[in-house]
Amino acid sequence: MTTPATDTPSTSRRGRGPDAPRRRRTGRWILLSLAVLVVAGAGTGYWLWSGLDGNIKGVDIDDAIGTDRPEKLPTSGQNILILGSDSRAGDNAELNTGKIAGARSDTALVMHIPEGRTQAVAVSIPRDTLVTRPECRDADGSMVDSAERVMFNSIYSQVGPACVVKTVEKMSGVRMDHYVEIDFAGFKDLVDAIGGVEVSVDQDIRDKSSGLDLTAGTHRLDGTESLQFVRTRHGVGDGSDLGRIGLQQEFMVALLGEIKKQDLLGSPAKTYEIADTLTSALTTDTELASLTALADFGRSMNGVDPGSMETIMLPVAYDRTDPNRVVAAEPQASTLWKAIRSDQEIPESAKKSPATGGGS
Repeated sequence: MTTPATDTPSTSRRGRGPDAPRRRRTGRWILLSLAVLVVAGAGTGYWLWSGLDGNIKGVDIDDAIGTDRPEKLPTSGQNILILGSDSRAGDNAELNTGKIAGARSDTALVMHIPEGRTQAVAVSIPRDTLVTRPECRDADGSMVDSAERVMFNSIYSQVGPACVVKTVEKMSGVRMDHYVEIDFAGFKDLVDAIGGVEVSVDQDIRDKSSGLDLTAGTHRLDGTESLQFVRTRHGVGDGSDLGRIGLQQEFMVALLGEIKKQDLLGSPAKTYEIADTLTSALTTDTELASLTALADFGRSMNGVDPGSMETIMLPVAYDRTDPNRVVAAEPQASTLWKAIRSDQEIPESAKKSPATGGGS
């Protein structure tokens, strides 16, 4: 039996927030990333392509999980678990991330692309959500017992990415077709490669934990500052992880806008630099762990309208035993996952979260 990792409280009852999540276009970033890989491959020689291809790390999710998985739906819809990993080691240790041992899945999105692939939705899972971790096989092949009331973002460090996939499948009943992980140190390098990203904040943000110190107004953030921005929670709303999710979504929109404004995809040299940085930060399931596979997958999503991409937060409520943690809110969460499983539109009632984190 593995003991759940201990983390500092980051969700509280203080403050008020919106009654319902807003439509976001942050999924464009995911689609754009795949498009960058396609363009880069078309404009470079074989040795450059091979270098990009060798950057990508693969995880055999199917072998690690086995057959204990939800049934794959008989449609052409796709479900992808996207994680932003925060190892706090190696390059990440220099990024003012706090003294937390091991790795965490700092950001988690279930991206659902319905049959026909003309629209998509991404469900953000708050990292402070208490879940039941199923029995899983760890990296050395040994079995780790199931555990209840485990904080979602600790599973990555406890057992590994395959167990995160299995946990999401158990809590949602939705089979994940693919897995994509982006390391946060690589995220920093990506922002630096495009010359920074411009963001606007309507109030001062000072977070000693992340190191972010911004006055109200518009700022151009470099890679380190951008990383601080997406990690910040103590200086926004009630200081919870729920408010931080809003900052992450806001930043991704700004990042996309910067790439489009600079027309980086029109410069082969800059495109290669971005693709090299991005692929170095990527870990995927083995089926996607090549530039060719990623490019093919990107082309298959050409029909998806980025403007229709919606990012919502999994409906959560404050835990009755520990108000610094949240749990999936019912019946909203079950309704949301059922809509995804059946390729149906998600009802507005399933998007409303009792716990708002005091975000704006």
